[in-house]
Amino acid sequence: MSPDRRLLSRMREELRQRRHHRSFRIPPPSWDDEVTEQLERLLATAATHTEPVPPPDEKAPAATRAEPVPPLDEKALAAAATNLWRAERRLARKDEDSPAKSRQAGRFLRTTRGALAEAGLVVQDHDGEQFHSGRSLEVLLFQDDPSLATETVLETVRPSIYLQDRHIQMGQVIVGCPPQPSPDSDDDVRNDHA
Repeated sequence: MSPDRRLLSRMREELRQRRHHRSFRIPPPSWDDEVTEQLERLLATAATHTEPVPPPDEKAPAATRAEPVPPLDEKALAAAATNLWRAERRLARKDEDSPAKSRQAGRFLRTTRGALAEAGLVVQDHDGEQFHSGRSLEVLLFQDDPSLATETVLETVRPSIYLQDRHIQMGQVIVGCPPQPSPDSDDDVRNDHA
């Protein structure tokens, strides 16, 4: 390594360290010259044994160039999918103001959901499903409902969302419970049999 490059490298290291408060700075490694020379030799050997990567072809179309794909922002994706789900539910209510526009919007939403599903994003609605305490759902409210025999999800407030089989958003639900028999009614049943 040339002396100019070493000086430049040390200046960069010093500037990087000065960005932080003194107590968070990392001291430079305490290597002697022999270790530094060995490291430089190893790096030079590694550099000569690897094949150089050719520069991207400027004339090739952008679609064929290998560009790194930025990682997906899971929170933003979950928020978009939740809003898509809410729009679909609102359109499903059958408002009679403009049926042609709502049918067209519904088609766009179904197409969008299909594209997201092909990309590995699954939006799960829980309405009408049986509920038990082992499910990974956030229960906002338990409501007594005499028409139910078992605990059932009455309403999904926010859907569960999975990306590539990974849970990225926990669903929020309102659960309906069958009414519990009151303790007084048990005593009446016992007294009738006595």
